[in-house]
Amino acid sequence: MKHHDRNGAGALLFHGLFLAFILAPLVVVCLSAFTPDDFLTIPTRHFSLRWFIALWHSDDFNSAFKTSLWLGVLAATISSALALPTALGLVRYRFAGRDAINAFVLSPLMIPPVVLGIAFLRFFTLVNISGSFASLVACHVLLIFPYALRLIMAALTGMAGDAEQAARSLGAGRWTTFRRVTLPMILPGLVGGWVLAFISSFDELTATIFVAAPATITLPVRIYMNMSETVDPTVAAVSTVLIALVLVVMVFLDRIYGLNKVLVGSH
Repeated sequence: MKHHDRNGAGALLFHGLFLAFILAPLVVVCLSAFTPDDFLTIPTRHFSLRWFIALWHSDDFNSAFKTSLWLGVLAATISSALALPTALGLVRYRFAGRDAINAFVLSPLMIPPVVLGIAFLRFFTLVNISGSFASLVACHVLLIFPYALRLIMAALTGMAGDAEQAARSLGAGRWTTFRRVTLPMILPGLVGGWVLAFISSFDELTATIFVAAPATITLPVRIYMNMSETVDPTVAAVSTVLIALVLVVMVFLDRIYGLNKVLVGSH
């Protein structure tokens, strides 16, 4: 029987073309950010930092970036704090209605964001907090909660229970066992869940449009508004900065925890 070489020339060519297909749009956007012209185009004469300087001095984009940053940090922290005990209950215990609860807490993944956005708008209007930053945080916590939950559950599922049992047999209480054994073992999954939740919050657009007010406009909403009004390389400059920030975060996580552990969510 003839065996196909997974590292052969054909396989390497296919993976190279696939990688180029994935990265080509990002490369085009990043190159367009350095254009000296007033419209989106790849620079052919010389590179310019004109649009990065314009972005630096743009109050609208700076305010939207700060809003998205704080919103993502708060929403990811709250959702991770809620997801941790939820994951412990769903993974460690078997009880009636467990599958129904699991499906319920993951249901935001199955509901279109536009439907959730309309529902949030109606609810927040009824309770008289529409347009506030608190309503935006509550909306994002619900939207990103399943992402944090899934990675923490994966970390708990992949963790061997022998260490916990050994700690309990040596006299450690539940809190001591959790703090000194369980938490360190699932920390990569917890960090990965927080990062994924933060990115999902930072990137959320559809539901945010319904909930945000002029004083709480996030960066994705500001980009959408800018593209609706005009077509200039400012959006490309914003995208380039965000791509660079994501790369920095990925390198940092790889240095601290190992990126494979963070993404898989377990040791």
